[in-house]
Amino acid sequence: MIARMRTEDMESCGSKGLCRIFDHPRTVGYRVLVDRLWPRGVTRDQAALEEWLKDAAPGPELRRWYGHDVDRFDEFRTRYQAELHRLHAREAVEHMLEVARPENVVLSTATRDVDH
Repeated sequence: MIARMRTEDMESCGSKGLCRIFDHPRTVGYRVLVDRLWPRGVTRDQAALEEWLKDAAPGPELRRWYGHDVDRFDEFRTRYQAELHRLHAREAVEHMLEVARPENVVLSTATRDVDH
């Protein structure tokens, strides 16, 4: 899923259109949280999200297995892509693709390392 963003917003969110919910500016386009759990210390008003798609996030078992261990990232990516083919995740991804057609979409997450 590729997010389309304004050039000035790409610098703050990286080339993937994925931002930490704690860091990204409030002026960016259609913002969607793609974490299974709500980020600690962030109110719904502060987040200023249009949607929260829990089903697009990695499942609890996969999250625990990965544990943000960069050495496991390639296997995590393979397992996560398999998860995205399951019914609820697939529906969430299809919804995001529909939204992304007319909108500038930014995926938000609480993870510290958005590259892994």
